[in-house]
Amino acid sequence: MRTFLLWAAVFLLPLFINSTAMKPSNLTVSSTSFVHNGNIPSKYTCDGINISPQISWSAGPQGTKSYALICDDPDAPMKTWVHWLIFNIPATVHSIPENDAGIEEALYGTTDFRRTGYGGPCPPSGTHHYHFKVYALDIDLPLKSGAGKADMEKAMQGHILAQGDLIGLYIRQK
Repeated sequence: MRTFLLWAAVFLLPLFINSTAMKPSNLTVSSTSFVHNGNIPSKYTCDGINISPQISWSAGPQGTKSYALICDDPDAPMKTWVHWLIFNIPATVHSIPENDAGIEEALYGTTDFRRTGYGGPCPPSGTHHYHFKVYALDIDLPLKSGAGKADMEKAMQGHILAQGDLIGLYIRQK
């Protein structure tokens, strides 16, 4: 019995420690443009001037090399619609200003609007939930400007140190 307990301690404890160490911690994502689970003002949508909202986040854990942002709408009728992709945001940056004109050194991915940069909410009907997800990463993603969401998610696998989500709601003003 002692041999079994010794074996369990030697072989299973490291697996338990590694599995708990691999879980990403949380980032706090916020905005001066809207509150979590609140309505996104039309200024940031296709009903307004369609500029990006201000987004900020808490500092990532030690070892954070860069951040990535994915904004998408899982309520879109055909698929989750991608509105904004930014990656390789320097670890010293914790905010994106309203009407983002480009973050130095960061790269922008191609959205479902078939362009880089922000594309605001423009739901066909009903209230949609827009997820502004920020990831703290231990690497710069080995991707080129214009990469898509699937490429980003694949490159981020195993490199997410922390993550957070800010949700904004929007219904068309038609």
